[in-house]
Amino acid sequence: MNVKTDTKEKFTVITPNKKDLPVNMTEELSHLLLSYLQKDIPHVILNMGQVETLDEKSGAILAATQQQFYEHNCSFVICELQKNIEENLDKAALLEIMNVTPTESEAWDIVQMEEIERELLSGEE
Repeated sequence: MNVKTDTKEKFTVITPNKKDLPVNMTEELSHLLLSYLQKDIPHVILNMGQVETLDEKSGAILAATQQQFYEHNCSFVICELQKNIEENLDKAALLEIMNVTPTESEAWDIVQMEEIERELLSGEE
């Protein structure tokens, strides 16, 4: 899987360098993303700005991957979806269960807010 990786202090931005993400490539991407759950910085932003086509099955894989991150108390935000992909995910009722932002900057904000929320919640125990 050809991706660009940019590691920040609190999260990693993964950007696929493909215009099309068929199911087999999305499964490979999912394995790569899930490997971050074992790292010191497990929070991930998936920048989909270069991806032009994504079918419903691939969207379901990404939604399931995102759910696994949240089950492990880690952040996973998808950003910069193309309009047609966003519409397809919405029609498939996947968009409403995904954490999606229009820009990478907004995704950074979400990850940081979730980090603060986790810190506050862990302090209450």
